[in-house]
Amino acid sequence: MKKHKVLIANRGEIAVRIIKACKALGLDTVLVVSAADRDSMGAELANEVVCIGPPQARSSYLEIHKIIAAANETRADAIHPGYGFLAENPDLPEACEKNAITFIGPRAVTMRQLGDKLSARDLARTSRVPMAEGSQALRSFEDVEAEVRKIGFPVIFKASAGGGGRGMRIVLEQKELRNAFHEASNEALTAFGDPTLFLERFIEHARHVEVQVIGDDFGKVIHLGHRDCTVQRRHQKMIEEAPSCQLPDALCGRMLEAAVALASSAGYNSAGTVEFLVDKDRDEFYFMEVNTRIQVEHPVTEEITGVDLVKEQIRIAFGTPLSLNQEDIRFKGHAIECRITAEDARDDFFPSPGCLEEFAAPRGDGIRVDTHCYRGYTVSPYYDSLLAKLITTGDTRDEALANMQAALENFRIEGIETNIEFLKFVIAQPEFVRGDTYIRWIEDRVVAAFMNSIT
Repeated sequence: MKKHKVLIANRGEIAVRIIKACKALGLDTVLVVSAADRDSMGAELANEVVCIGPPQARSSYLEIHKIIAAANETRADAIHPGYGFLAENPDLPEACEKNAITFIGPRAVTMRQLGDKLSARDLARTSRVPMAEGSQALRSFEDVEAEVRKIGFPVIFKASAGGGGRGMRIVLEQKELRNAFHEASNEALTAFGDPTLFLERFIEHARHVEVQVIGDDFGKVIHLGHRDCTVQRRHQKMIEEAPSCQLPDALCGRMLEAAVALASSAGYNSAGTVEFLVDKDRDEFYFMEVNTRIQVEHPVTEEITGVDLVKEQIRIAFGTPLSLNQEDIRFKGHAIECRITAEDARDDFFPSPGCLEEFAAPRGDGIRVDTHCYRGYTVSPYYDSLLAKLITTGDTRDEALANMQAALENFRIEGIETNIEFLKFVIAQPEFVRGDTYIRWIEDRVVAAFMNSIT
């Protein structure tokens, strides 16, 4: 690969992850930081560091013109957005193109098509990907009532312009409908600048299963298997694993084919994720959305395939054909990821910023830790609360789970509150051990039981 310089437009553990991948490829790196991140691990590891603003993300990490200026100033010829912040904002790849900078991710037109959930649903429909019954854009409450008469309760409102749980409301009965519509619309407007909503039939005992895809500029798209992201709280993922368990092989096969068909139809040319809801009661799956970036949970896929997804992203962006064919992908063992966060589970998961008086991650066979933290590091109140991703592997799911139980026991963090005790409680629950969970399982079954266990 020709010598390139990559600017990382992100922070935290994903910035560290990208820097390490670039170093392995022999590429120089530039890290943009806010004033709060001058002493970050990423700043220590990068070849060059440029401060682009104050701690608030809207004045630093979300400022495209500052990021482009930093790339031009340091003569970086590529930008990797990581995840979050600008990773799914098509304005960034468009700005890169205008400045002759390579964007490490899909094309802007692809991001626009797949980032809007309604247009993504249209593409899924033409690609013959199964979808739950739903509506087009809702312009008024009269539209809502008409669609609910067709779909029936329960339903879920979703924001067309974004995800992450914002602009979403589950409605079980008529009396909740009007308030839910206005709340979801207002939340979508605040979060994404667009109040547009649509409705879908709500699947009460759904699993959240996603397929990792990767494509190049030469028309090749393959999958790297599926992973389960069902264990989440308020639509925020907490534990992921690969492969998903307790699903029929035939259903999984159809889901993998559907993901590749959809990505191929979009001309997808990077790493991305096609997400599905699986109806446990019907053994059916339905398209949910596409994430046009690397995912937080990508390590579990890397662990069972041996494919470095970030390196592949970078190679593809610089015009290298995908080196892998579908038949080259071999799946081995099982991997589980727990997100370690600075949150107090005993206080409704309230954020817990502060200085890490101790930070000692577990080590050993079958353990991987992706983190930007160290002893003495100050966890900022300005950003998300992710401290580390703890990944364990094994030849079987039972072995990976046993390794996770031991690793959580040996993870030492002091000075702030974390969710480690809660994660230990979750993975010990019989339903989790059996792989018999659903999206609202944490809220319905686990939080109250955890609180009772500590009182």
